[in-house]
Amino acid sequence: MSTEFIIGTIIGVIGLIPVVIQFVKWVRKKHNLRNLMNKLVDNSLSTKEHRKVLTMMNVKLLPIGKRISSEYINSFVLNKRGKEAVFTDLCLKNDWEPTKELCEKFMNGDYPSIRKKYWDMKKEDQKKDESAPKNAEKVGLPESKEIVYLSKLLEERFPDSFNRLTSILKKHGVEYRLLKGTNDIWCKDYMPIQTESGRLIQFRYEPSYLKGNKEWENLRSDERKVCRQNGFEPVFSNINLDGGNVLLCSGRAIVSDRIFTENPEYADKEQLVKELSELLEAEVIIIPAQNGDMTGHADGMVRFVDHDTILGNNRSDEYKYWANGIEKVLKDYSLKYIDVPFFYSYKDAKHPDHAIGIYVNYLEVGNLIVIPVFEVEGNKDAEAIEAFKQIFPDKIIETINYNNVALEGGVLNCTTWVYRQEQ
Repeated sequence: MSTEFIIGTIIGVIGLIPVVIQFVKWVRKKHNLRNLMNKLVDNSLSTKEHRKVLTMMNVKLLPIGKRISSEYINSFVLNKRGKEAVFTDLCLKNDWEPTKELCEKFMNGDYPSIRKKYWDMKKEDQKKDESAPKNAEKVGLPESKEIVYLSKLLEERFPDSFNRLTSILKKHGVEYRLLKGTNDIWCKDYMPIQTESGRLIQFRYEPSYLKGNKEWENLRSDERKVCRQNGFEPVFSNINLDGGNVLLCSGRAIVSDRIFTENPEYADKEQLVKELSELLEAEVIIIPAQNGDMTGHADGMVRFVDHDTILGNNRSDEYKYWANGIEKVLKDYSLKYIDVPFFYSYKDAKHPDHAIGIYVNYLEVGNLIVIPVFEVEGNKDAEAIEAFKQIFPDKIIETINYNNVALEGGVLNCTTWVYRQEQ
């Protein structure tokens, strides 16, 4: 081997050193905690890939003495949560204090709000540990109770329906309260959405279907005023969305595509869905609205049974465009669908936008389900009752004739707001 060759090789190797150094720096930067966090909330990645990212994070966490538990990694599902929500969850589930330094490593900045939530949760857990009896698990100590809120106007304008409903609630020991400061009876729409963590999110209540009719506009309840007068302090969002168009269950939310026309300022639909997902702490599933439905609310079409199952209006009796649209949603999200009877045949010239025939707009509170019966269309009521007994074999099923309310355009879910009160 010649001296020239050796010298040339050495010079070549020396010349590669800066390239190698830059490559190592690039690899380190690519796989630092900040960039891994960005990958962790990338919706284009699969759940399996997300869990690989968490495993890579564990390697980077070794020098600072922190670790993500294997249980957390194996059960992780993004559900379209945002970065702040996921980082908060990481801290709470793995018992990390979200110090300024840790926030900067993961989030590229300090997040005092996450730190406050962490310590609030720690204090709450400590209080529960101190106050809970030793046999709490054996006696099944309840962590929360559900209260049904109704507009005071329901009692004034529809006393018969109000009395029938509250009699059922009393019969089963369900507490109910009346809301002050409302202008209409549809409290589901203008009251906040309560997330699974218990947080209240108040959306802007300016539905397009109330505009252009002075009488209807005057009946629109002021959501901020109602919350203030009844002692609720929600997080306010400028997204225009009715509560009747939001269904929540086990980390998932169903919303009809009416949300897009109600928020024209969002040119980017994906951004709107992302913001909504972060607020609701859930994966958002968009379903097609009914063309003939003035409100476009999801709760007049489907309801959750559990995370993987929904019930809804019988698809064979539905409009073809809607049935096709919902089939695509079922496939995209691996959802099962249970068909429930309904009918459109009832006619009333004075009430063209009535809700007679919509059984899926029922009230569910705790172990009780109250479904409407309309007593106008053959044996549809009996079919609906039997269907609900089959779907919810462990629930108490009660029925109510709510027709004088239904004629106005809504049924039980529309006129009730269920609030989960922490004990």
